[in-house]
Amino acid sequence: MSPSFLILYRYYSIKENGLTIIVIYGIFATGCNFMHTKSNKKIHTIEDIARLAGVSKSTVSRALSNSPLINEQTREKICAIAKEHNFQINIPARRLSMRQSNTIAYVTHAYCTLFSVADLFTLELMSGITSALYDNGYDLLLVAVDPYDNSWASKHLEAGKADGFILMTSTRKQHHIKLLAEMGAPFIAWGVPHPKYRYCTVTGDNFTGGKLATEHLIKRGRTCIGFLGGPAEELEVQHRYDGYTHALQEAGMTPDPALVVNSEFSGSSAGQAMRTLLARNAALDAVFVNSDMMAVAAMNVLREADKRIPEDVAVVGYDNLSIAEQATPPLTTVSQNIYLAGRLLAQNLLQYLKTQAITHVTVPVELVVRQSA
Repeated sequence: MSPSFLILYRYYSIKENGLTIIVIYGIFATGCNFMHTKSNKKIHTIEDIARLAGVSKSTVSRALSNSPLINEQTREKICAIAKEHNFQINIPARRLSMRQSNTIAYVTHAYCTLFSVADLFTLELMSGITSALYDNGYDLLLVAVDPYDNSWASKHLEAGKADGFILMTSTRKQHHIKLLAEMGAPFIAWGVPHPKYRYCTVTGDNFTGGKLATEHLIKRGRTCIGFLGGPAEELEVQHRYDGYTHALQEAGMTPDPALVVNSEFSGSSAGQAMRTLLARNAALDAVFVNSDMMAVAAMNVLREADKRIPEDVAVVGYDNLSIAEQATPPLTTVSQNIYLAGRLLAQNLLQYLKTQAITHVTVPVELVVRQSA
């Protein structure tokens, strides 16, 4: 560092024996550099950075968070000071001061005899969710809730455990949507939006999916086509059923209530529903099943009943999970881009937290033909 010099002059006057005397004195200094002086005082807080940069604490906070509200010159100045003093933001303290956890809760059902969180759809969807959350500096909290518990949402929000919810319950979902919407909780749900409430959704094109599956079975010459659906109160199940009936009617076939059975989205429940379909319909030659996990269970029941797949009964599933290709025989299914759906669930919820914008996104579907139909 090159030396610099400073001379400060002062003067005063006195009168002595009729004469005015001017007295001049000065201070001479070396080794000063007024362009930048590094303080030996250790930097502990954002307030210390603000003092050195000559800005407010909020400006420092925004600059260190790469806020677009701060111009590039100011941001670079603040970041340079922080780097010089090895300053790092205390993330837990920052989140606490902002009442922000930077955590999103993935809400699913608790374990019981009918269903479990250990299903492939959840795992494949979560891969997309965690990818998008990681990109935005958020963590994921898995919350398993009792379908009849009404207190879980307020407990997590009041305790600061989560900033918002991704609702993935497959039992009493409409009840939980009503609960979250009425309390004003930030959330997004997988499935068709309920027209009564304002909240974000991501869903597949369920009507088209049901129509594609049924049309494929009709083209294969099947005339007694069953519908093995998820919970009847779920809107996405209703839309898949609408696609199923639409395809039948277009082909000049009349939908038969005896060919329709609903169950939970689980293997054990679907297996029992498949037994009911067989008992009701001796001529059953095809079935459209509302999930791949349910379809695998249904095929097990068909084999137990000495039914050949697809020769005696053709089977079409839904989702195109990794298990579909490994099934025996490999499962024809309606494909949803589950990874993309997961990313959209996370991204659109984070967007809602920032802007309060309500979004509804429909993920396209396609039929993947394999050996089961």
